[in-house]
Parts: sequence; C-alpha cells; structure tokens
Amino acid sequence: MGDQGKEVFRDSIGTITSEGKRQWIFPKKPKGKFYSYRTYISWVLLLCLFSFPFLKVNGNQFLLFNVLDRKFNIFGFPFWPQDFHLVVMAMIIGVIFVVLFTVIFGRIFCGWICPQTIFMEMVFRKIEYIIEGDRGAQIRLKKQPWNTEKIKKRVLKWIIFFIISFLIANAFLAYFIGGDILIQYIFKEPTLHISTLVSLLIFTTVFFFVFLWFREQVCIIACPYGRLQGVLLDNKTINIAYDYVRGEKKEGRAKFKKKEDRGASGKGDCIDCNQCVQVCPTGIDIRNGTQLECVNCTACIDACDFMMEKVNLPKGLIRYDSEDNINKGEKNIFTFRKKAYTAVLIVLMGIMGVMLFMRNDVEATLIKLPGQLYERTENNTISNVYSYKLVNKTVKDITNIEFRLLSHTGEVKPVGINSIILKKQALTKGTLFINIPLSELKKDREKIKIGIFSNNKKIETTTTNFLGPRKFR
Repeated sequence: MGDQGKEVFRDSIGTITSEGKRQWIFPKKPKGKFYSYRTYISWVLLLCLFSFPFLKVNGNQFLLFNVLDRKFNIFGFPFWPQDFHLVVMAMIIGVIFVVLFTVIFGRIFCGWICPQTIFMEMVFRKIEYIIEGDRGAQIRLKKQPWNTEKIKKRVLKWIIFFIISFLIANAFLAYFIGGDILIQYIFKEPTLHISTLVSLLIFTTVFFFVFLWFREQVCIIACPYGRLQGVLLDNKTINIAYDYVRGEKKEGRAKFKKKEDRGASGKGDCIDCNQCVQVCPTGIDIRNGTQLECVNCTACIDACDFMMEKVNLPKGLIRYDSEDNINKGEKNIFTFRKKAYTAVLIVLMGIMGVMLFMRNDVEATLIKLPGQLYERTENNTISNVYSYKLVNKTVKDITNIEFRLLSHTGEVKPVGINSIILKKQALTKGTLFINIPLSELKKDREKIKIGIFSNNKKIETTTTNFLGPRKFR
C-alpha cells in the first residue's frame, strides 16, 4: 500500500532511483527496546569474533580454518583432511538448519546475528552519528559544498573507518592462519611477510569499501541468503510485519489530530508519520508488506511503538507476526513443511553424532608401494613392502607405537625405526615390511588386518591387500 487510496508496485529495489542511479540512504538513529537488545547482543558477538582466534581449548585454537595447511579446529576440536566427511555433514546440517530457521522465523538472522549488519549498524553507523550527526544533519552535510567543516568530518570518518576495517581484516586473518602466528607477524618486520601484509591490505580495502560506500547493497544485491529467503517464506512465517488490518481499517491511514475519536471515524491506527521509513537502513516502507530489502532489524518496530505511545494508541502496529495471523488470526506456525525439515534435521544431527563418536584419535593409512612385487625368503615366507601414514589428532604425543598383524600369523617390521612416536597434531610417515608364512596364504591376493598399538593398547585398525604367489588361484 503506497499513498492513501492507491497501490504502488515497485519493479526495482528501493536503493535505486527511477533513473537507475544510487539512492543514498540516510536512516534516522533508532532507539527503543529492540535496538537496545540488538546492541547488547552485538557486543557479545563482537567480543566472540575478536577473541575466538586467541582462545585455546586443550592447546587448540577455538576456531581455525587454515585451508592452505589443511588444519581445522571447530570449538577446540581438531579436524584433518581425513575428517572431510564430517565437515561435509556439518555443512549439510547447517544448510538444513538455515532453511528451517528461515521458514519459521524469516530473516531474523540478518538483523540480529549477521556480521555485515552488526558491523554496519552497531559500529560504523554509530561512529557516523557521532561525527556527522543524525539523519537531518547528514543530509545537510551531503548537500553543502566541500568547505572546512565537511572536509574535517569526512576525513576523520574515513580514517576511523579504515582503522576499524584494518582491525576486522586482522581478526578474520587470525581465523585462517592462527592467532599465534598473527601475533608473531605483528611484532616482526613487515618485509618478512610481504604476501600476508598485501593480502591484509586488500581485505582491509574491501571492508572499507563495503562499509563506507556499498553498505546495504551487500544485503540486497550480493548476499545469497537474502535471495534464498524469497522462496522459503510463506504466510505462516514470522516476519517483521505491519498490521494493515488495524493500521488501515475502513478509511485507511491518516495524520493524527488532537481530540479526534479515531475509532469512530473509521481511520486506521497508522498516523502516517513515516518514522518507520526514516529509520529503515535499507530505505523501504514496511507498510508495503514483506520486501526483499527488509533485514528484520526491528528499527521500524521501535519507531512505531514510540509514536503509538505518543498518541495513546496500542503498541505493536508493526511487530513480529505472520501474514495469516494478521489477516486470519491463525497462530499455528508449525506446518507440515516445517515438521519435515525438523525431522530431516534431527536425523542428520543423529548421524553426525554417531560419526563424531566413532571418530578415532589416530588415523592410519597403509598402502603397498606401487611397482613392488612380493619377495619370497629362504624360510618360505612372503614379504610385501608398504608405506604408512599415521595422523595424531590429539594434543598429546603418542609413544611406543607398534604394528601387529591381526588377521594372519606373521610380523610387521618398520624400516630403520625401533620405536615410533606420533607427535601431537602431526602426520608421521614411514615404510614397513609385512612378512607372512606361505602356509598362511590361501589366495594370491588377500585382505589383511593390521592393528596399531600404543603401550600395548590398540588405538586403531586398518586393512590392506597382501600379494602372494599365483599358484594359489
């Protein structure tokens, strides 16, 4: 619903003018209950973001995504390339969770948890309000010529924005190279790690560009989640919604007049003050219904509640609600589709739990050396040579490693090593011979099982193929 008495249908996003130019948004500084809640949550999330790369659990970085060295820590638990199936399962669970969450609660993630929104609205926008003032002052500053006042304010803002962007880039870099390594780089000469410094400056420039100029366009144009929500929402999804039944009534919305009996006049509770539009960081009118640009930031709720209180009308004209509840009074939001998503999510989480429970602390791989045939010794024993890889996923060294044949009588002899030690969170490679008496072999190619023991305790089991003479066919 656009102007009184007529409908307006948009065929373009709200940040683009009819001429195709950028429509710059100057949102009014929000205040209210929801904005305070979002501020507190943002403080917690920002603290988590900047502390997690330096937080250790059993000696492991709390969160680490070192793609180049293929080291991953999730909540302090180390994951290796051999655990890639667990990462894939976790990603699938994450996607299903996002889908289910969006179907039920809409785009609430964008307004309350998304790093883009938190940095833009709770960090950069607040600094902008301090330096340039509220909505009206910012509009006037934009229109005025480049005099001393404007240059001072803009340059100061740009410098602070760049410094914060640099800090954000450092924080994100710590997730990929490790917090300890980042600290080492900080106290070394920049010339010793030029490539890292260049990457850091590139990402700083990207963040600076996003928060200085691109801003809400990230949510509207670039973010795939914003596009995804369009096919996930339905009439039972809880969104930030304008109660048009109450707001319009029979006569539609109208400006507030003192001592007017609004109920008797048939006018809606919406007093057409446009405060909900002025505080919107994406520049939409929530009274036009659910829109692509809406990030569920609750600024319009706070603004509307404030105005309703001023004119002695009930709050909640704009609120978290579903279309069916506003239009039909139907509060049941747990539909068959949501039950199906929930069932799939529970099953996948159960599978993930079993996979994590069965995950071994040591991963063993035994591969026969390519191009090498078996050897037959004088005492009628068949010998095959193998390369082995042992991955220690724990934060402790594992000592006194032994290989033992479990499926056949025979022996395993590592080459050139009397005692194998697995360093913590490290990969150990080597070569070994497996010797099996000829009488133990039934075929020319047999599957054999080898146990890996530490201090006479079995810690892993692996299998491989063993080659023997062809006469056993």
